[in-house]
Amino acid sequence: MFQHGVGTANDTTHVSEKDAALAVVSDMAQEIDPLVAKKVLRKIDWYFMPAMLIGYGMVYYDKAILGSASLFGMTTDLSLIVVDYSTSPPSVDTSRLSWATSLFYFGMLAGLYPMTFILQKFNTRHVLGPVVLLWAIVCAATAGVTSWRGLFVQRFFLGVIESVIPTSFVAIVSGYYTQEEQALRQAWWFSGTGWFTIIGGALNYGFGQITSGSLARWQYIYILAGALTFLFGLWCCTLPNSPVSAWFLSPEERMVAVERLRKGQTGVRCQKIKVEQIKESLTDIKIYLVAIMMAAAYTINGAISGFGPLIVSTFGYNTLDSILFQFPVGVVCVIFIPLCGYIPTVVPNTRIPMLIICCLPVIAGCVMIWKSQWGYQPATPVIGYALTGFFGPVVSLIITVGASNVAGATKKTVMAATIFVAYTVGNIIGPQLVKSNTKAQHYPELWTGMIICYCITIAAATSLYIVLWRENRARDTLKFDQVQRDKVAFDDLTDKQNPFFRYAL
Repeated sequence: MFQHGVGTANDTTHVSEKDAALAVVSDMAQEIDPLVAKKVLRKIDWYFMPAMLIGYGMVYYDKAILGSASLFGMTTDLSLIVVDYSTSPPSVDTSRLSWATSLFYFGMLAGLYPMTFILQKFNTRHVLGPVVLLWAIVCAATAGVTSWRGLFVQRFFLGVIESVIPTSFVAIVSGYYTQEEQALRQAWWFSGTGWFTIIGGALNYGFGQITSGSLARWQYIYILAGALTFLFGLWCCTLPNSPVSAWFLSPEERMVAVERLRKGQTGVRCQKIKVEQIKESLTDIKIYLVAIMMAAAYTINGAISGFGPLIVSTFGYNTLDSILFQFPVGVVCVIFIPLCGYIPTVVPNTRIPMLIICCLPVIAGCVMIWKSQWGYQPATPVIGYALTGFFGPVVSLIITVGASNVAGATKKTVMAATIFVAYTVGNIIGPQLVKSNTKAQHYPELWTGMIICYCITIAAATSLYIVLWRENRARDTLKFDQVQRDKVAFDDLTDKQNPFFRYAL
């Protein structure tokens, strides 16, 4: 059952191979004041959550604005849409726009594993600070692109740079919060997708009112996004490496911040990259099932973020109204992502069941868009479009399930990177399902593909639940010394090596 068990921990192991937590706590559990623990949790929340919500909102915004920028003349200025007038009626080729969307994710795919291991190896602020500031510059530089070829290059390198952001957030939450707390905190920062769907839509609507100026409307959008990202980058330059060095906590509070993580057996931070943990990850079915869920569930975002406003505009709404119809999708994310993160904190083992339940509205929304009458300003496809916003809670829960069910610093790094590699795969596939020549049939390839993807997500989630439930049941039959449990908590053992680890369903 276990690859090494508790016997892997021995007292002669160099501290760098164990967890950074041992710098402020011993291998014996210490009593902590519940009031101090609450104060520490509150401080950690206020330092990380608002900034991370804004940061991930910017990750989402600078990708999603491609759809709005397309409505503001970007497709014409950069020749992203090609009209063939030799046919009757003229045919429209949107493949360049599809590739502009997908190339970002090819860049992210190229950067994820290298950037995530760099993040583990070096101090957090030394990686995130410079990377985010560079991201801000590259994002704003989109306004200077003059051709579709230049946009392709810019989008690829933007993806490489941004690849470290979501994985770093997963690592921060898993290193500062208990297993029970992680679902809500992962949900908080991921809800930035919803907030910035609303905020970004409002900003884009405002830019849509511009009728004069030296720049095109879409150029102003990217300059603003770059400026906001730069401010987030300044915050990243202040990040502590772990709770052990959290400058916003007192020495006593740092000890409490670390000690309260002992029970979950997930560790705090170890900067040594361990090959044996990478090898274990390659044979762990959990990682593959989480990757399948993420790739399948996030396919819809690749289509909605790049083509959402264009799809809604075909319902008979004008350019600005099409942007406003992103609001309901954002509202669904803002409400249900945190709600689905909160419920597991009060009702144990509900992460995966809620994940499955949230897939159903997405499937219903796709069917409503596909099979309804579009006509002039119809209600049914607009409601269906809003229901697709439930992809947000689904993906948030997938991140939580993946991050909270592995232990060992290197294995957590592999899981985080793999989750977002799957995320990029979904985003690459999504735009390619939008076939402009099937617009009259309501893009059947897109909606059929989405329905299949969410059925795959449900099947993979069910399989994962069975795997984790059986493993927990087997571990519950074993008897181990509680003192030994406390000793190995910060030995940087993986979930398979550590018999005291329990999986969160």
